[in-house]
Amino acid sequence: MFTSWLPQLHRQVWILILGRLLSQIGSGFTLFYAPIFFVNQVGLSATQVGFAIGSASISGLIGRILSGAMSDSRWGRKRTLLLSAAISAIASLVLAQTSNFSTLVMGNLLMGFGIGLYWPATEAVVADLTDNHNRKEAYAFTRLGDNIGLGLGIIIGGVLIGTTNAYRALFVVDAISFMAFFGVIYAAIAETYKPKKGHKQPLHNWQIALSDRTLLVYVLVNVIFTSYMAQMESTIPLYFSNFVPVEASGKGFSPIIISAIFALHLILAIGIQIPIVRFLKHRSHTQALSFSAILWAIGFCLIWVTGVAGSLQLIWAILGMGVFAIATAAYNPSASALVADIAPESLRGIYLSINSLCWAAGYAVGPPLGGWALDQSPFVVHSFWLCLAASVTLVIVILQYLDRMLRLHSKKC
Repeated sequence: MFTSWLPQLHRQVWILILGRLLSQIGSGFTLFYAPIFFVNQVGLSATQVGFAIGSASISGLIGRILSGAMSDSRWGRKRTLLLSAAISAIASLVLAQTSNFSTLVMGNLLMGFGIGLYWPATEAVVADLTDNHNRKEAYAFTRLGDNIGLGLGIIIGGVLIGTTNAYRALFVVDAISFMAFFGVIYAAIAETYKPKKGHKQPLHNWQIALSDRTLLVYVLVNVIFTSYMAQMESTIPLYFSNFVPVEASGKGFSPIIISAIFALHLILAIGIQIPIVRFLKHRSHTQALSFSAILWAIGFCLIWVTGVAGSLQLIWAILGMGVFAIATAAYNPSASALVADIAPESLRGIYLSINSLCWAAGYAVGPPLGGWALDQSPFVVHSFWLCLAASVTLVIVILQYLDRMLRLHSKKC
Protein backbone atom coordinates (compact mmCIF):
# COMPACT_ATOMS: atom_id res chain seq x y z
CA MET A 1 0.00 0.00 0.00
CA PHE A 2 2.77 2.42 1.00
CA THR A 3 5.02 1.57 -1.96
CA SER A 4 2.16 2.19 -4.41
CA TRP A 5 2.10 5.79 -3.16
CA LEU A 6 5.77 6.26 -4.04
CA PRO A 7 6.81 7.30 -7.56
CA GLN A 8 8.82 4.89 -9.69
CA LEU A 9 12.27 6.40 -9.35
CA HIS A 10 15.70 4.99 -10.17
CA ARG A 11 17.37 3.14 -7.26
CA GLN A 12 20.26 5.62 -7.24
CA VAL A 13 17.84 8.52 -6.73
CA TRP A 14 16.58 6.85 -3.54
CA ILE A 15 20.17 6.29 -2.36
CA LEU A 16 20.98 9.96 -3.05
CA ILE A 17 17.89 10.98 -1.05
CA LEU A 18 19.16 8.90 1.91
CA GLY A 19 22.60 10.49 1.67
CA ARG A 20 21.13 13.97 1.55
CA LEU A 21 19.00 13.18 4.60
CA LEU A 22 22.14 12.21 6.57
CA SER A 23 23.96 15.35 5.46
CA GLN A 24 21.07 17.65 6.31
CA ILE A 25 20.82 16.32 9.86
CA GLY A 26 24.17 18.01 10.51
CA SER A 27 23.11 21.15 8.66
CA GLY A 28 19.97 21.33 10.79
CA PHE A 29 22.19 21.37 13.87
CA THR A 30 23.76 24.66 12.79
CA LEU A 31 21.54 26.36 10.22
CA PHE A 32 19.16 28.24 12.53
CA TYR A 33 21.40 28.48 15.60
CA ALA A 34 24.60 29.86 14.05
CA PRO A 35 23.39 33.52 13.85
CA ILE A 36 22.16 33.40 17.46
CA PHE A 37 25.42 31.83 18.67
CA PHE A 38 27.76 34.23 16.89
CA VAL A 39 25.79 37.33 17.95
CA ASN A 40 24.77 36.45 21.50
CA GLN A 41 27.74 34.34 22.67
CA VAL A 42 30.73 35.13 20.47
CA GLY A 43 29.82 38.83 20.64
CA LEU A 44 29.76 39.81 16.97
CA SER A 45 27.23 42.33 15.64
CA ALA A 46 24.25 41.27 13.54
CA THR A 47 25.76 43.13 10.58
CA GLN A 48 29.07 41.25 10.94
CA VAL A 49 27.33 37.88 11.17
CA GLY A 50 25.10 38.73 8.21
CA PHE A 51 28.14 39.76 6.19
CA ALA A 52 30.04 36.58 7.14
CA ILE A 53 27.11 34.33 6.22
CA GLY A 54 26.68 36.28 3.00
CA SER A 55 30.38 35.86 2.20
CA ALA A 56 29.74 32.15 1.66
CA SER A 57 27.98 33.18 -1.52
CA ILE A 58 31.21 34.65 -2.91
CA SER A 59 32.99 31.31 -2.79
CA GLY A 60 29.67 29.65 -3.60
CA LEU A 61 29.65 31.45 -6.94
CA ILE A 62 33.05 29.97 -7.78
CA GLY A 63 31.97 26.53 -6.56
CA ARG A 64 28.80 26.54 -8.63
CA ILE A 65 30.60 27.67 -11.78
CA LEU A 66 33.24 24.97 -11.35
CA SER A 67 30.63 22.35 -10.49
CA GLY A 68 28.71 22.96 -13.71
CA ALA A 69 31.85 22.67 -15.81
CA MET A 70 33.16 19.65 -13.87
CA SER A 71 29.80 17.84 -13.99
CA ASP A 72 29.60 18.21 -17.78
CA SER A 73 33.19 16.99 -18.25
CA ARG A 74 35.14 13.77 -17.84
CA TRP A 75 35.52 14.63 -14.16
CA GLY A 76 31.82 13.84 -13.78
CA ARG A 77 29.05 14.26 -11.21
CA LYS A 78 30.27 11.72 -8.63
CA ARG A 79 33.75 13.08 -8.05
CA THR A 80 32.32 16.60 -7.84
CA LEU A 81 29.98 15.45 -5.06
CA LEU A 82 32.83 13.73 -3.20
CA LEU A 83 34.95 16.89 -3.32
CA SER A 84 31.98 18.93 -2.09
CA ALA A 85 31.40 16.69 0.94
CA ALA A 86 35.08 16.75 1.94
CA ILE A 87 35.39 20.56 1.76
CA SER A 88 32.12 21.06 3.65
CA ALA A 89 33.33 18.79 6.47
CA ILE A 90 36.52 20.86 6.80
CA ALA A 91 34.47 24.08 6.84
CA SER A 92 32.33 22.79 9.73
CA LEU A 93 35.45 22.06 11.77
CA VAL A 94 36.74 25.59 11.11
CA LEU A 95 33.43 27.08 12.29
CA ALA A 96 33.60 24.92 15.42
CA GLN A 97 36.80 26.79 16.38
CA THR A 98 35.56 30.28 15.45
CA SER A 99 36.00 33.02 18.04
CA ASN A 100 36.40 36.13 15.85
CA PHE A 101 35.10 37.73 12.69
CA SER A 102 37.97 36.73 10.37
CA THR A 103 37.70 33.02 11.26
CA LEU A 104 33.93 33.18 10.83
CA VAL A 105 34.41 34.58 7.33
CA MET A 106 37.01 31.90 6.54
CA GLY A 107 34.70 29.10 7.66
CA ASN A 108 31.79 30.49 5.68
CA LEU A 109 33.93 30.91 2.56
CA LEU A 110 34.92 27.23 2.76
CA MET A 111 31.34 26.16 3.43
CA GLY A 112 30.06 28.25 0.54
CA PHE A 113 32.59 26.66 -1.82
CA GLY A 114 31.63 23.14 -0.71
CA ILE A 115 27.91 23.80 -1.02
CA GLY A 116 28.52 25.52 -4.36
CA LEU A 117 30.14 22.37 -5.72
CA TYR A 118 27.27 20.26 -4.36
CA TRP A 119 24.06 21.65 -5.83
CA PRO A 120 24.63 21.57 -9.62
CA ALA A 121 26.13 18.09 -9.43
CA THR A 122 23.41 16.54 -7.27
CA GLU A 123 20.58 18.07 -9.30
CA ALA A 124 22.25 16.91 -12.53
CA VAL A 125 22.30 13.34 -11.17
CA VAL A 126 18.54 13.53 -10.50
CA ALA A 127 17.90 14.99 -13.97
CA ASP A 128 20.00 12.23 -15.60
CA LEU A 129 17.98 9.49 -13.90
CA THR A 130 14.49 10.90 -14.54
CA ASP A 131 12.34 12.17 -17.40
CA ASN A 132 9.81 15.00 -17.80
CA HIS A 133 7.02 12.79 -16.43
CA ASN A 134 8.51 12.07 -12.99
CA ARG A 135 11.23 14.72 -12.64
CA LYS A 136 9.17 17.14 -10.54
CA GLU A 137 8.27 14.36 -8.10
CA ALA A 138 11.90 13.21 -7.98
CA TYR A 139 13.00 16.71 -6.98
CA ALA A 140 10.15 16.82 -4.47
CA PHE A 141 11.33 13.61 -2.79
CA THR A 142 14.94 14.81 -2.66
CA ARG A 143 13.69 17.98 -0.94
CA LEU A 144 11.64 15.76 1.35
CA GLY A 145 14.85 13.97 2.37
CA ASP A 146 16.49 17.35 2.98
CA ASN A 147 13.61 18.51 5.16
CA ILE A 148 13.45 15.31 7.21
CA GLY A 149 17.18 15.62 7.88
CA LEU A 150 16.91 19.31 8.75
CA GLY A 151 13.96 18.62 11.04
CA LEU A 152 15.79 15.91 12.94
CA GLY A 153 18.88 18.15 13.18
CA ILE A 154 16.93 21.14 14.49
CA ILE A 155 15.08 19.08 17.09
CA ILE A 156 18.20 17.31 18.37
CA GLY A 157 20.22 20.52 18.18
CA GLY A 158 17.60 22.45 20.13
CA VAL A 159 17.56 19.81 22.86
CA LEU A 160 21.38 19.81 23.01
CA ILE A 161 21.54 23.62 23.26
CA GLY A 162 18.75 23.78 25.81
CA THR A 163 20.43 21.21 28.09
CA THR A 164 24.14 21.87 27.59
CA ASN A 165 24.44 25.22 25.76
CA ALA A 166 27.20 23.52 23.72
CA TYR A 167 26.82 25.43 20.46
CA ARG A 168 30.28 24.48 19.18
CA ALA A 169 29.51 20.76 19.37
CA LEU A 170 26.83 21.30 16.73
CA PHE A 171 29.46 22.18 14.13
CA VAL A 172 31.42 19.00 14.92
CA VAL A 173 28.29 16.91 14.34
CA ASP A 174 27.78 18.79 11.07
CA ALA A 175 31.28 17.74 9.95
CA ILE A 176 30.52 14.10 10.81
CA SER A 177 27.30 14.21 8.77
CA PHE A 178 29.18 15.48 5.70
CA MET A 179 31.63 12.59 6.02
CA ALA A 180 28.70 10.17 6.23
CA PHE A 181 27.39 11.68 3.00
CA PHE A 182 30.85 11.24 1.46
CA GLY A 183 30.69 7.53 2.34
CA VAL A 184 27.25 7.07 0.79
CA ILE A 185 28.32 8.72 -2.47
CA TYR A 186 31.60 6.79 -2.66
CA ALA A 187 30.03 3.38 -1.99
CA ALA A 188 26.63 3.56 -3.64
CA ILE A 189 26.41 6.25 -6.35
CA ALA A 190 27.63 5.45 -9.86
CA GLU A 191 28.67 8.10 -12.37
CA THR A 192 25.64 9.11 -14.47
CA TYR A 193 27.35 11.32 -17.05
CA LYS A 194 29.00 9.83 -20.12
CA PRO A 195 30.70 12.47 -22.28
CA LYS A 196 30.12 12.19 -26.00
CA LYS A 197 32.68 12.48 -28.77
CA GLY A 198 33.32 16.02 -29.92
CA HIS A 199 32.68 17.32 -26.41
CA LYS A 200 32.80 21.12 -26.46
CA GLN A 201 34.94 23.23 -24.14
CA PRO A 202 33.32 24.49 -20.90
CA LEU A 203 33.63 28.14 -21.96
CA HIS A 204 31.66 27.44 -25.14
CA ASN A 205 28.97 25.61 -23.12
CA TRP A 206 28.63 28.60 -20.78
CA GLN A 207 28.28 30.93 -23.78
CA ILE A 208 25.42 28.80 -25.12
CA ALA A 209 23.61 28.77 -21.78
CA LEU A 210 24.05 32.51 -21.17
CA SER A 211 22.56 33.28 -24.59
CA ASP A 212 19.30 31.53 -23.61
CA ARG A 213 16.94 34.45 -22.89
CA THR A 214 14.36 32.19 -21.25
CA LEU A 215 16.96 30.99 -18.76
CA LEU A 216 18.12 34.54 -18.02
CA VAL A 217 14.59 35.76 -17.25
CA TYR A 218 14.15 32.79 -14.93
CA VAL A 219 17.44 33.69 -13.23
CA LEU A 220 16.13 37.16 -12.39
CA VAL A 221 13.05 35.89 -10.61
CA ASN A 222 14.87 33.01 -8.95
CA VAL A 223 17.41 35.32 -7.30
CA ILE A 224 14.49 37.05 -5.58
CA PHE A 225 13.04 33.72 -4.43
CA THR A 226 16.37 32.62 -2.97
CA SER A 227 16.82 35.92 -1.15
CA TYR A 228 13.48 35.15 0.52
CA MET A 229 14.83 31.77 1.58
CA ALA A 230 17.91 33.48 3.01
CA GLN A 231 15.75 35.78 5.15
CA MET A 232 13.89 32.81 6.58
CA GLU A 233 17.07 30.94 7.47
CA SER A 234 19.39 33.72 8.65
CA THR A 235 17.34 36.80 9.61
CA ILE A 236 14.13 35.41 11.11
CA PRO A 237 15.82 33.33 13.88
CA LEU A 238 17.66 36.43 15.12
CA TYR A 239 14.49 38.55 14.75
CA PHE A 240 12.56 36.05 16.87
CA SER A 241 15.36 36.00 19.45
CA ASN A 242 15.99 39.73 19.81
CA PHE A 243 13.03 41.72 18.46
CA VAL A 244 9.80 39.92 19.39
CA PRO A 245 8.91 41.14 22.92
CA VAL A 246 7.33 38.09 24.54
CA GLU A 247 8.48 38.85 28.10
CA ALA A 248 8.18 41.88 30.37
CA SER A 249 11.92 42.41 29.93
CA GLY A 250 11.40 42.78 26.19
CA LYS A 251 13.40 39.67 25.36
CA GLY A 252 12.36 37.47 22.47
CA PHE A 253 11.78 33.74 22.14
CA SER A 254 14.24 31.40 23.85
CA PRO A 255 16.43 29.04 21.75
CA ILE A 256 14.17 26.12 22.70
CA ILE A 257 11.06 27.98 21.52
CA ILE A 258 12.77 29.00 18.28
CA SER A 259 13.82 25.38 17.82
CA ALA A 260 10.22 24.28 18.28
CA ILE A 261 8.92 26.88 15.79
CA PHE A 262 11.35 25.79 13.09
CA ALA A 263 10.77 22.13 13.90
CA LEU A 264 7.03 22.64 13.34
CA HIS A 265 7.88 24.50 10.12
CA LEU A 266 9.86 21.52 8.85
CA ILE A 267 7.31 18.96 10.03
CA LEU A 268 4.71 20.78 7.94
CA ALA A 269 7.17 21.05 5.02
CA ILE A 270 7.73 17.30 5.21
CA GLY A 271 4.03 16.50 5.45
CA ILE A 272 2.92 18.93 2.73
CA GLN A 273 5.73 18.39 0.18
CA ILE A 274 4.26 15.47 -1.76
CA PRO A 275 0.59 16.61 -1.62
CA ILE A 276 1.65 20.05 -2.86
CA VAL A 277 3.79 18.74 -5.73
CA ARG A 278 0.98 16.41 -6.81
CA PHE A 279 -1.55 19.24 -6.55
CA LEU A 280 0.71 21.31 -8.84
CA LYS A 281 1.79 18.39 -11.07
CA HIS A 282 -0.50 19.27 -13.97
CA ARG A 283 0.05 23.00 -13.68
CA SER A 284 2.84 24.86 -15.41
CA HIS A 285 6.07 25.64 -13.62
CA THR A 286 5.30 29.38 -13.69
CA GLN A 287 1.86 28.81 -12.16
CA ALA A 288 3.44 26.79 -9.37
CA LEU A 289 6.03 29.52 -8.76
CA SER A 290 3.33 32.23 -8.74
CA PHE A 291 1.44 30.22 -6.13
CA SER A 292 4.62 30.07 -4.05
CA ALA A 293 5.26 33.82 -4.43
CA ILE A 294 1.82 34.74 -3.09
CA LEU A 295 2.41 32.52 -0.07
CA TRP A 296 5.77 34.21 0.58
CA ALA A 297 3.98 37.59 0.70
CA ILE A 298 1.43 36.26 3.19
CA GLY A 299 4.18 34.74 5.31
CA PHE A 300 6.19 37.99 5.50
CA CYS A 301 3.05 39.84 6.59
CA LEU A 302 2.55 37.31 9.39
CA ILE A 303 6.16 37.76 10.55
CA TRP A 304 5.49 41.51 10.71
CA VAL A 305 2.40 40.86 12.83
CA THR A 306 4.52 38.64 15.11
CA GLY A 307 6.81 41.56 15.90
CA VAL A 308 4.17 44.27 16.38
CA ALA A 309 1.32 42.34 17.99
CA GLY A 310 0.88 42.89 21.70
CA SER A 311 -0.11 39.28 22.32
CA LEU A 312 -0.20 35.80 20.78
CA GLN A 313 3.25 36.29 19.26
CA LEU A 314 3.97 32.56 19.31
CA ILE A 315 0.77 31.81 17.37
CA TRP A 316 1.59 34.42 14.72
CA ALA A 317 5.16 33.11 14.43
CA ILE A 318 3.96 29.53 13.93
CA LEU A 319 1.43 30.66 11.32
CA GLY A 320 4.07 32.65 9.44
CA MET A 321 6.54 29.77 9.38
CA GLY A 322 3.74 27.40 8.39
CA VAL A 323 2.93 29.50 5.34
CA PHE A 324 6.64 29.57 4.44
CA ALA A 325 6.67 25.75 4.60
CA ILE A 326 3.94 25.56 1.95
CA ALA A 327 5.62 28.26 -0.15
CA THR A 328 8.91 26.36 -0.09
CA ALA A 329 7.22 23.05 -0.94
CA ALA A 330 5.72 24.68 -4.03
CA TYR A 331 8.91 26.49 -5.04
CA ASN A 332 11.78 24.00 -4.85
CA PRO A 333 10.66 21.14 -7.15
CA SER A 334 9.15 23.45 -9.76
CA ALA A 335 12.24 25.66 -9.95
CA SER A 336 14.65 22.74 -10.45
CA ALA A 337 12.35 20.91 -12.87
CA LEU A 338 11.87 24.05 -14.98
CA VAL A 339 15.62 24.39 -15.54
CA ALA A 340 16.11 20.67 -16.18
CA ASP A 341 13.29 20.73 -18.74
CA ILE A 342 14.66 23.65 -20.77
CA ALA A 343 18.29 22.47 -20.60
CA PRO A 344 19.83 20.55 -23.53
CA GLU A 345 20.90 17.11 -22.30
CA SER A 346 24.59 17.82 -22.88
CA LEU A 347 24.39 21.08 -20.90
CA ARG A 348 22.41 19.99 -17.84
CA GLY A 349 25.33 20.58 -15.50
CA ILE A 350 25.84 24.12 -16.79
CA TYR A 351 22.13 25.01 -16.71
CA LEU A 352 21.71 23.62 -13.21
CA SER A 353 24.90 25.42 -12.22
CA ILE A 354 23.28 28.69 -13.29
CA ASN A 355 20.17 27.71 -11.34
CA SER A 356 22.37 27.11 -8.30
CA LEU A 357 24.13 30.44 -8.85
CA CYS A 358 20.78 32.06 -8.14
CA TRP A 359 21.06 30.66 -4.62
CA ALA A 360 24.54 32.11 -4.26
CA ALA A 361 23.29 35.49 -5.44
CA GLY A 362 20.22 35.39 -3.19
CA TYR A 363 22.29 34.41 -0.18
CA ALA A 364 24.85 37.10 -1.01
CA VAL A 365 22.11 39.75 -0.83
CA GLY A 366 19.72 38.30 1.76
CA PRO A 367 21.77 37.90 4.99
CA PRO A 368 23.63 41.24 4.75
CA LEU A 369 20.38 43.04 3.93
CA GLY A 370 18.59 41.34 6.82
CA GLY A 371 21.51 41.96 9.18
CA TRP A 372 21.58 45.64 8.21
CA ALA A 373 17.81 45.96 8.78
CA LEU A 374 18.08 44.40 12.26
CA ASP A 375 20.74 46.95 13.24
CA GLN A 376 18.40 49.89 12.48
CA SER A 377 15.59 51.53 14.44
CA PRO A 378 12.60 49.42 15.59
CA PHE A 379 10.46 51.00 12.86
CA VAL A 380 12.85 49.83 10.13
CA VAL A 381 13.28 46.41 11.75
CA HIS A 382 9.55 45.70 11.72
CA SER A 383 8.75 47.44 8.41
CA PHE A 384 11.40 45.31 6.68
CA TRP A 385 8.96 42.39 6.45
CA LEU A 386 6.27 44.51 4.79
CA CYS A 387 8.80 45.66 2.18
CA LEU A 388 9.63 42.04 1.39
CA ALA A 389 5.92 41.26 1.03
CA ALA A 390 5.48 44.18 -1.39
CA SER A 391 8.38 42.94 -3.54
CA VAL A 392 6.34 39.86 -4.46
CA THR A 393 4.43 42.06 -6.92
CA LEU A 394 7.57 42.30 -9.05
CA VAL A 395 8.00 38.51 -8.88
CA ILE A 396 4.49 37.92 -10.23
CA VAL A 397 5.06 40.34 -13.13
CA ILE A 398 8.30 38.59 -14.14
CA LEU A 399 6.68 35.16 -13.91
CA GLN A 400 3.87 36.25 -16.24
CA TYR A 401 6.48 37.35 -18.79
CA LEU A 402 8.41 34.10 -18.35
CA ASP A 403 5.23 32.10 -18.91
CA ARG A 404 4.70 33.77 -22.29
CA MET A 405 8.30 33.01 -23.26
CA LEU A 406 7.92 29.34 -22.32
CA ARG A 407 4.69 29.04 -24.33
CA LEU A 408 6.35 30.54 -27.41
CA HIS A 409 9.32 28.21 -26.93
CA SER A 410 7.07 25.14 -26.73
CA LYS A 411 5.25 26.15 -29.94
CA LYS A 412 8.52 26.47 -31.81
CA CYS A 413 9.58 23.04 -30.60
